[in-house]
Amino acid sequence: MQIHQLPYADPGDPDVRSGTRFLLWLGRNQWGGQVRTLLWGLLLHLGIAGLPLGVGLAVQAVVDGSGGGLARAGALIALLGAAIAVGDTMQHRTAVTNWITAAARVQQLLARKTAELGALLTRRVAAGEVVAVSTGDVEKIGWFVEVLSRFAAAATTLLLVCAGLVLYQPALGVVVAVGLPVVALAALPLLPRATRRADVQREKAGRATELASDTVAGLRVLRGIGGEELFLGRYRAASQEVRRAAVRSARMWALIAAVQVLLPGLLLVVVVLYGAKLALEGRVTVGELVTVYGAVTLTHHQLRTFEELAMAYSFSRPSATRAARVLALTRTTTATVTDAHERPGGDLYDPVTGLLAPAGGLTAVVCGDPDFAGTLADRLGGHPSQEPEGHVSVLLGGVPLDALPLDAARSAVLVQDKDPVLLSGTLHELLDVPSSGRVAAGDALAAARCGDVLEALAQASADGGGDPMRARITERGRSLSGGQRQRLALARSLVADPEVLVLDEPTSAVDAHTEARVAAGVQRLRTGRTTVVLASSPLLLDLADRVVLVHEGEAVAVGTHRELLATEERYRAVVTRETEEEALVDIEESA
Repeated sequence: MQIHQLPYADPGDPDVRSGTRFLLWLGRNQWGGQVRTLLWGLLLHLGIAGLPLGVGLAVQAVVDGSGGGLARAGALIALLGAAIAVGDTMQHRTAVTNWITAAARVQQLLARKTAELGALLTRRVAAGEVVAVSTGDVEKIGWFVEVLSRFAAAATTLLLVCAGLVLYQPALGVVVAVGLPVVALAALPLLPRATRRADVQREKAGRATELASDTVAGLRVLRGIGGEELFLGRYRAASQEVRRAAVRSARMWALIAAVQVLLPGLLLVVVVLYGAKLALEGRVTVGELVTVYGAVTLTHHQLRTFEELAMAYSFSRPSATRAARVLALTRTTTATVTDAHERPGGDLYDPVTGLLAPAGGLTAVVCGDPDFAGTLADRLGGHPSQEPEGHVSVLLGGVPLDALPLDAARSAVLVQDKDPVLLSGTLHELLDVPSSGRVAAGDALAAARCGDVLEALAQASADGGGDPMRARITERGRSLSGGQRQRLALARSLVADPEVLVLDEPTSAVDAHTEARVAAGVQRLRTGRTTVVLASSPLLLDLADRVVLVHEGEAVAVGTHRELLATEERYRAVVTRETEEEALVDIEESA
């Protein structure tokens, strides 16, 4: 895979059983690039390792007064220099390609998982963690995948250098062959502690990122309640913890780096002292001593790769673990997948709660617990929760939603949660969504009562000639009020015109007058389509064909809004915000 061939047609099915397995899976899937980097790395390192031989031959030629020998040594050095230049350039090129393509593969996997789970993703994993995985973590993971082949080239070169020195000069070669493995592996006892400290640093950095992400997302609310300083203090404390953890981790890596400098230096001293003794005894020539000395000196290029691999693994393993945890989330499936071309339809039924939404009608659902309302909306969208008896899916026309292919399920049921997201772009791009074509954008905007939004966007449209459809919406619609964002998101859902539309508190951020007009518009546009509204507003409930009260996870009452007000105390308590004491007073007064 080359960079210009990205994105992958299929990023593959990752091994997410652990962070280490995920890293190894990525390495295996970069097999072609790894081999290319290994071969170019061998050319580079063998060229570097061969330089001492050329220098040693040149020195010996000068000692012997051999002009031909000196010329041959010079030619060898020139050839090795060319090999080093080509090997270094191409190894860097292929290694960076491995890094970028591995990071791109992880990003594609994360994007695919995000598209699969939708809004359910941030309910299973903190939004800050998702951001951390998709930004900093992919770079660390790519770093480890990239360094694998360079490490293999360095390790192979060290083995060849040891074997070559033993054959070239056995007396000194044996010393090097014994000492180099000790030097290369000396830092291993320090790695577990360094890894633990890196894990702590990574965990604290992740918490700080999550805190920053959540603070930014709720900045408007924080300003409203005067809580900026409180959260700023929390973030300041979290960042200081990250700093202290980073310093402790850096100290450990500094110690490992010191070991990687000290021990090769000691080995070099031993080789020089022993070699000088052998040279005085006449057992080695000056050229051989220079060759062995140079070979040991230049092994620091390979030994640095050992340290880099250890550091890359220590920093990338927690990142890979986080990525694997996100990628392990699944859209549960319990039944046989049906034909993807079939468009399911019919009544929407939830076996867990007993909620039934007849086809073609407007069903309102009242939940006393707002958190359960969000969970129920997820279930109705085809994301069943884990029940004691196993996964139980919502049925659409008798067909389990989670047994349908993802595209078919998404086209059949659309869920708009209580905090919808608006992507940056023009209003035209916002409303350019897959749809049946039955509802025009203008009709959807009118039904959602977006007139004031269009006026504001027209005034802000500096390059659109006053056309609101060409006005740009900032990231997450931050330039709009909560009610304006909510109505634009509703218009987008109405344009999509799914077979079943599930709305979770679609008018919670608008005033009562606008709410009534929006409810009437939704009812008019959704005629003949199944619509489920999770709300407690009497204005919405009064327009519904059928109202269902869900209490403690079970549908306990069904009827119209007025019928339930008259007959069901639990319903009345939720809708009118009436307390038990107030209800008793009403009963006594009516008596």
